[in-house]
Amino acid sequence: MAKRLFERVLLPVASEQDAALTCDRLFEETDEIGTLVALHVIEKAGGGIDKASVEQREENAESIFDVVDERTRDSTATVEHRISYGTDVTETILADAREEDASVIVFVPRESNRWINLLTGDTTYSLVSETDRPVLVLPS
Repeated sequence: MAKRLFERVLLPVASEQDAALTCDRLFEETDEIGTLVALHVIEKAGGGIDKASVEQREENAESIFDVVDERTRDSTATVEHRISYGTDVTETILADAREEDASVIVFVPRESNRWINLLTGDTTYSLVSETDRPVLVLPS
């Protein structure tokens, strides 16, 4: 039996503002979401010095999840939270999508400039081109 597109949505969220915008845009598109898995990736420095402690970053993730919960309160979706850790955000999101058996990955790309994308990699492009499942990129 084929999976419905919005049966199990993986929603990567980077900040409180990102969570609010992404949830708002998603629910403008559909209200037929089965399960929404809000994912926050804590990027590890990979041997370097991290910008903040893990505890601080986990507390920040909980604040982000509070925004997701607030924005989805009136929906019928089941909401789950997931914190993941990785040195590459794209790889971590894609691995979590496989692990969660997500039917779709949904996000609003954050604004960036070409130089930053050239130096650090373009997460939006990587998510769309390296995935093994549908990706819905919503307009900001």
